[in-house]
Amino acid sequence: MSLAAAATGEGALAAPDGQALVDNPLCGDRVEMEVQVSDGRITALAHQVKGCLLCRAAAAAIGTHAQTASGEEIERVMSGVSEMLKSQAPAPAGWPALDEFTPVHGHRSRYRCVQLPFEALLAALRAAGAAPGR
Repeated sequence: MSLAAAATGEGALAAPDGQALVDNPLCGDRVEMEVQVSDGRITALAHQVKGCLLCRAAAAAIGTHAQTASGEEIERVMSGVSEMLKSQAPAPAGWPALDEFTPVHGHRSRYRCVQLPFEALLAALRAAGAAPGR
């Protein structure tokens, strides 16, 4: 998967406004996401992933497409990813890299691998005060 190899956004930020570490104890995937935010929008992000190819690729898709997104937009994309995986819905608009995850449909045990980086991003945005809390 070319997304994982590109690793767009991999690294750390010098002064993040929000950060979060999320893991999946069932498979061992672990994602740390850091964000800088201005006016409720992502101005910079970085991630560190210790996980499978799907998890690394999803984090890279975020690195590719999340710049300037708001927390609400990320929630919409995350919901679209869930629909894409569960019911073969099209990838969320404006995120063409997510088309690479179409073959994951039908492999429920792998859905969380794709979703984990989005969970980490939302948690980091909440920590920065840029996403609705849940």
